[in-house]
Amino acid sequence: MSEADTSGTDMQADYQRARAVKDNYEAQLMAKANVVGVGIGMRMRGGEPVGEVSLVVMVTHKLPRSQLAPEDIVPGEIEGVSVDVQEVGEFEALG
Repeated sequence: MSEADTSGTDMQADYQRARAVKDNYEAQLMAKANVVGVGIGMRMRGGEPVGEVSLVVMVTHKLPRSQLAPEDIVPGEIEGVSVDVQEVGEFEALG
């Protein structure tokens, strides 16, 4: 198997693991303050993807940990899957 094939297989396994974590934890994450969505995507750094499948937790705005109640802090990792918190603002229906 070529390196590209192995990479694709690894990416597929990472996605499946992230999907299982999302399915198991989405309701708990959505209950946290400022969380407006949970998805699966690539970890971002400086606006660029870094090639790591992660759980993406979308928040209206990021706050320092010191301003969040302990139960509202989003962990950096869940069951070995990295968590990327992305500030997306308020969602608004268009009509």
